[in-house]
Amino acid sequence: MSTRLIKITITIAALVLASIHVVWPNLALDGVTATLFAISVLPWLSSVFKSVEFPGGLKVEYQELEKIEERARETGFLAEEPQSTQHKYSFQVIAPSDPNLALAGLRIELERRVIRLAESRGIEVTRVGLSQILSLLNQSQLINGNERSLLSDLANILNVAVHGASIEPSAVQWALDIGPQILEVLDKRADTAEISYEGIA
Repeated sequence: MSTRLIKITITIAALVLASIHVVWPNLALDGVTATLFAISVLPWLSSVFKSVEFPGGLKVEYQELEKIEERARETGFLAEEPQSTQHKYSFQVIAPSDPNLALAGLRIELERRVIRLAESRGIEVTRVGLSQILSLLNQSQLINGNERSLLSDLANILNVAVHGASIEPSAVQWALDIGPQILEVLDKRADTAEISYEGIA
């Protein structure tokens, strides 16, 4: 499929969704549905990612992610490194052939876990962006202020990758090694009893 046809298809899909929203404004699109839609579109964006050029040369650098990792270790927001080398996530499988798509996949997995954590405590997140969800989780003391900032900064870095930035090989390896550990912490938070962070800014 040509890049032009991919762009046309995505545009038509977006217009269809917009039209549905206008005709049925009360029809709710939950976070899971939106995420699944994004996942269904991502495999077709590979050639678009590779063809887009940005002024200023956007780039995902390992040093940025390394700072995220240091902060995660300081706040205890990293799970133990898994002993198994088996890939658990689709973004790990696709990383060697398409780094941008891999980091985009990690971004989607991150948002899915944040949404799941919110929904596990009855927090309404329909039509709410990731930044707002993180703020709601912080207000509900499900994550502390440092963790909210950490996850927000990580999402912003991954967003650059989603928009076709150049990615250092070491940054991709970071996503494969550290990304799953952060996702695992979020999974455990959603599975365990409510956690209180009283007194932590």
